[in-house]
Amino acid sequence: MENKQPQTVLVTGASSGIGLALTKAFHANGFNVVANSRTVAAAGTLTADARLTLAGGDVGDPATGRNLVDVAVARYGRLDVLINNAGIFVPKPFDEYTLDDYRRVVDTNLGGFFHVTQAALRQMRKQGKGQILSISTTLAQQPVAGVNAGLSSLTKGGLNAATRGLAIEYAKTGIRFNTIAPGIIDTPMHKPEHHAALKQLHPIQRLGTVDEIVDAALFLVRSSFITGEILHVDGGAHAGKW
Repeated sequence: MENKQPQTVLVTGASSGIGLALTKAFHANGFNVVANSRTVAAAGTLTADARLTLAGGDVGDPATGRNLVDVAVARYGRLDVLINNAGIFVPKPFDEYTLDDYRRVVDTNLGGFFHVTQAALRQMRKQGKGQILSISTTLAQQPVAGVNAGLSSLTKGGLNAATRGLAIEYAKTGIRFNTIAPGIIDTPMHKPEHHAALKQLHPIQRLGTVDEIVDAALFLVRSSFITGEILHVDGGAHAGKW
């Protein structure tokens, strides 16, 4: 029987929350993983081994994208999946955003997608296949009164549009593009005392779990006939007003 080489996945924003859960899950499912965040080594949430490489760097820096792909290829010989998970959420009324807020959010949410995806695509085209999976937000499609997410919608909505456009652009190259649009997920970002109010933002009246995002990611990565999909994992929030 032929020994199939493990696929290699690169996860940005990997040291906490959804990114940490994705890193651990893909590692547990036999993937080689390159885990990135600005503080991934110092965070102490991951331990490197033969199939898990920690690679620091700010995805908003153009050099980081090239370096992360180089690390994946040097360590494991290829890059099969990129998960653009790194993101910043700044909840403010739109007219109160500062220029610093704008630059930080755009540099990470859009710049990070651009730089790392561009570098990954160049490697994947050499290989003749690959997958780009991004993490967006359901708020980009279904705003909620009282949830001030203008910059998040501006940037993450761009990922949704790019996912569809790039899925068509690269369909004949063997490279797929998909996005997961989560609702409110139970991570350390949300304090327990806020959970009761946050549950009301979903028709099914609870928070999502990181395991449910992991399940969606594994499903999309394994589903070779799906591309250009925005998969809402949001307890029905995208469906409309409730």
